[in-house]
Amino acid sequence: MTTQASTAEQPMNSSMRWVRWANLAFMLYLLLVAVSVVSSGFKMAVGDQAKTLFEFASHPIAGLMIGVIATALTQSSSTTTSITVGLVAGGLPVETAIPMIMGANIGTTTTNTLVSLGHARCKEEFRRAFASATIHDVFNLIAVAIFLPLEIMFGLMDRLSEWLVSPMMAAGDMSAANGLNFMKVLTGPATDLFKSVGGMFPATTGGIVMIVMGIAIIMIAISVMGKLMRSLMVGRARDILKSAIGRGPIHGIASGSVVTILVQSSSTTTSLMVPLVGTGVLKVRDVYPFTVGANIGTCITALIAATSASGEYAVFALQIALVHLAFNVLATLIIFGIPFLRELPVKGAFWLGDLAAKSKLAVVGYLVTLFLLLPGIILAFTA
Repeated sequence: MTTQASTAEQPMNSSMRWVRWANLAFMLYLLLVAVSVVSSGFKMAVGDQAKTLFEFASHPIAGLMIGVIATALTQSSSTTTSITVGLVAGGLPVETAIPMIMGANIGTTTTNTLVSLGHARCKEEFRRAFASATIHDVFNLIAVAIFLPLEIMFGLMDRLSEWLVSPMMAAGDMSAANGLNFMKVLTGPATDLFKSVGGMFPATTGGIVMIVMGIAIIMIAISVMGKLMRSLMVGRARDILKSAIGRGPIHGIASGSVVTILVQSSSTTTSLMVPLVGTGVLKVRDVYPFTVGANIGTCITALIAATSASGEYAVFALQIALVHLAFNVLATLIIFGIPFLRELPVKGAFWLGDLAAKSKLAVVGYLVTLFLLLPGIILAFTA
């Protein structure tokens, strides 16, 4: 009887997995369509007024804060970077979008910091968990502190990403249509449907309606994709995690990248480790390389989103996605390559862990100040 039940259950499990994979493919398609919708809506809404609209975000610090707040509110850097790709495809200058991408890296660290609050009842557990969560914060803050000034002074990321996409550019032609046309064929009919909805309103209003619809779909698609990937891959991700920890920084970084690509969320991979460190199964130093690898793995979403861009700004959409990748790879190489810098995130995380263990109010102050108050004040002044 039990054997028969097990045999009957197996096909159902298999069929459920296929349904989830099909749903995942559909959500990926929706993501690509939504990016294209944001791009089209942006073009429709701003028209010839793009320069005026970009003046506010053109200050690099303002752009950074926009990225921080947007990601902290949506709890997903993938959402922010995908929306940014869509905006660049619609005409937002790459140099304006680069600080937003950097800000998304900082904003995404709120999730695992909030997860650490689950250990707040036990002082020692909370100390370890909060240190494990904030090592991601400190690493990304150091990365921005290094690369944002270089970007402001020399346009480092802009130049590097331009060099990376240059093979795709025909002589004197800034269109990436030759390389990305197949995506336009796939997403075109659905995008046209949304354009018809936007066309029911005046140009500016219709464009805003399309942007709102596109952003809503991006948020829903990425959220559902994350849940589906966790249900499909989390067992394998845990196996990779167990085999990766303690086998050296290079292996840890590579494994963190792979697991994050599988689950499509750096927040998921970094949050997985917080309880393990809090309960003493792992150490903060053990999970540090894995956390850094998650930064690299999460870049896959923006790269996928960039494939849906078309038109004269398509190559710039790919360029901003490559900025995200180059920023995280270079940050990893430099911070891990210099022993003094390599230790700073660990020391900063331990200090924050001690502070959190002494006062829960300090934790609230840290979260509000870093992710809401400071960005809000800076935005108010730069405006």
